[in-house]
Amino acid sequence: VQLQASGGGSVQAGGSLRLSCAASGRTFSSYVMGWFRQAPGKEREFVTFISRSGGRKYYADSVKGRFTISRDNAKNTLYLQMNSLKPEDTAVYYCAADSGSSVYDTPTRETEYDYWGQGTQVTVSS
Repeated sequence: VQLQASGGGSVQAGGSLRLSCAASGRTFSSYVMGWFRQAPGKEREFVTFISRSGGRKYYADSVKGRFTISRDNAKNTLYLQMNSLKPEDTAVYYCAADSGSSVYDTPTRETEYDYWGQGTQVTVSS
């Protein structure tokens, strides 16, 4: 599957952005989908994932209550709605696809994802 992330940009603290990740290739609905981010000088970190059906979502504590992940399997698209943005949310955001996790797994590690998008920059100013 090929992934293309978009929607990044520059906003002030407290603002909102919506990221999208368009998938092509194999059946989108067969993948658990996740978002990761990498801030300057830091390692890439887990943000959130959503199950194949969209019925299960899991968030990092740092974004819980502010970010919402969703997917539209008919449109082969993953979304990340980011509200109440903070300067510490500044990072390159990556979408990723996981083909192997079961419904009982909680895939929060990079190594659990098979395919990655190219990343989209989010910059939050104070």
